[in-house]
Amino acid sequence: MRPLDRFGASLLGRLDPETGHDLAIRIIGLGLVPMPGPHTTPRLRTTFAGLDLPNPIGLAAGFDKNARAVDPLLKAGFGFIEVGAATPEPQPGNARPRLFRLRRDQGVINRMGFNSDGAQSVAERLAARSSCGVVGLNLGANAHSTDMTADLARVLAVCGPHVDFATLNVSSPNTMNLRDLQERRALARVIDRVAAARAGLRKHVSLFLKVSPDLDENALRGIVGAVRRSGIDAVIATNTTTDRSSVGDAHASEAGGLSGKPLFRRSTRVLSRLYRGFGGDVPLIGAGGIASAEDAYEKIRAGAGALQLYTALVFQGFSVVKDIAAGLDRLLERDGYASVADAVGSAHG
Repeated sequence: MRPLDRFGASLLGRLDPETGHDLAIRIIGLGLVPMPGPHTTPRLRTTFAGLDLPNPIGLAAGFDKNARAVDPLLKAGFGFIEVGAATPEPQPGNARPRLFRLRRDQGVINRMGFNSDGAQSVAERLAARSSCGVVGLNLGANAHSTDMTADLARVLAVCGPHVDFATLNVSSPNTMNLRDLQERRALARVIDRVAAARAGLRKHVSLFLKVSPDLDENALRGIVGAVRRSGIDAVIATNTTTDRSSVGDAHASEAGGLSGKPLFRRSTRVLSRLYRGFGGDVPLIGAGGIASAEDAYEKIRAGAGALQLYTALVFQGFSVVKDIAAGLDRLLERDGYASVADAVGSAHG
């Protein structure tokens, strides 16, 4: 960790986690944090689901929920970023406290509950961005919605003109009944409804699906079946977990989704199973517990063509993005790969 990152982490670490996060977004949004720009080499440049990326490392949804710091984040070393989740109408989310740092385990538990300024406000901020780069939006549903499928489609209709991809979030554990939409028939209906909203846009927006790490083999087969017959362009493996078997921190019993290092093995297993299930035909994003170049490389070898991280920023600061990109480039070179794409799924033989 660089001295500036260490100072920032120490300062924000003294605050309540959510207060610290909100302050960080405010500071970043004002342009007060120096950003290095995207780290890229010919080996790291890649095309993923039709999107040209300077490197395969993306910012996961949840860090900038309301698109308040898009321009600075596009200069933070990422190959792409995802904001949100955005919901159709503004909502406060769950009651505080709802965000917990697990320092011992290098993880985070959140039960934010899709706190959002609403799709219209997010769309206005996305429209005002000046920086180039690939930006996606996580689609969320309002907590008391009577039709969550319609909510996801509505957010895309409002915000779609201003993003390059949109993610169907049917895997957050913090909105009641949302994960039920991962069931094969329900998921097919969700995809069809959101794809119809996409068809009404004047630009092409890639559709991604984010899945839970807690799915069993039967459920994963259902995901594969639903995606194969749909217009989904890529799958993100995975969201946070409700499992606590890998953590021992004092906050481990808090309800919510667990992210960070304790999630790495579980999410990578799901990624690997989806790669085998799709036969390598559907692009996959590896997310969950990436904190080093070695972690990133393992995800790629398991089947990921691109990556996302978030929790590592909490404990290592933004310098970790460039460190992972540079380290990944060295690992690819060491093993004789001319590109990221050449290494995807290599662990499967």
